[in-house]
Amino acid sequence: MTADRSGKQASFLPYAFAVSFFLAMQISAEHYMGRIWTCACGVIKLWEGRVDSEGNSQQFFDWYTPSHIEHGFIFFGLGWLFLRRFPVWVWLTAALAFESFWEILENSPIIIDRYRSVTVSYNYYGDSILNSGMDTVSMMAGFFLASRLPWKVTLGLAIFAELATLAIIRDNLTLNVLMLAYPIEAIRVWQGQ
Repeated sequence: MTADRSGKQASFLPYAFAVSFFLAMQISAEHYMGRIWTCACGVIKLWEGRVDSEGNSQQFFDWYTPSHIEHGFIFFGLGWLFLRRFPVWVWLTAALAFESFWEILENSPIIIDRYRSVTVSYNYYGDSILNSGMDTVSMMAGFFLASRLPWKVTLGLAIFAELATLAIIRDNLTLNVLMLAYPIEAIRVWQGQ
């Protein structure tokens, strides 16, 4: 038993089941869609530091991991705004449902083709199941951090992540969403330099 924000006792087991269910659903759906388990390059690495490599979006972590941690920050904030009367585990379950759905959609042909046609990611063929699963785990880590840190620290970490990835790879969560929804040719050219 754990205490929720109101001090009431809540069972952990239904939420642990929900976490397991959504991760299993995501992995199963991606496997059914034909996603590969690990990098076709035959190497499994903890970190892929080159965005233009065949291992990007295929390994445990890469330069897009901070974006998924930020997803956790955002979902925690949305939970605080809209689900305050429920235990935090309900917030996490909702966040996990949205993140799993996004990971499945992101690895569908329609979104992969969209990335390849309107962003600088011409060679993007989707995530490996390993990378996609770790993206979801990274979201949960961001959610956990946001639940423990003062909101100003969480906001500072998000800004740092956005600026660092912008400086290092010329991409971040903000640009990723912008270019997917409303592509700007000047940004695509700048990112490709």
